[in-house]
Amino acid sequence: QVQLVESGGRLVQAGGSLRLSCAASGRTFSSYAMGWFRQAPGKEREFVGIINRSGGSTYYIDSVKGRFTISRDNAKNTVYLQMNSLKPEDTAVYYCAATSRYGVSYYYTEYNYWGQGTQVTVSS
Repeated sequence: QVQLVESGGRLVQAGGSLRLSCAASGRTFSSYAMGWFRQAPGKEREFVGIINRSGGSTYYIDSVKGRFTISRDNAKNTVYLQMNSLKPEDTAVYYCAATSRYGVSYYYTEYNYWGQGTQVTVSS
């Protein structure tokens, strides 16, 4: 079992930055690739990006590429989502999730464990 707890979400102005954290406990954190998803009101949960077990490889969707960066610290059992140049369309609840799969896991059904989410609101 892996427990995930996100933090760092808040209200921010467009163009601003936020760093979300996701702290993991339980089974070996480094055994899992870690993804970030987001869900805006009335919309499907959307894959944002993923980082592999070692932290040496990341993948992002086009709409956040160049603005968002995922990193991880396996010694601290924590994964981060650095978000820069935020836009109102980035407003959503952001979730971290752990997957035992290899490669890029786009679909929420491919993830084993989820956090409770943290709200990010970007005002225009």
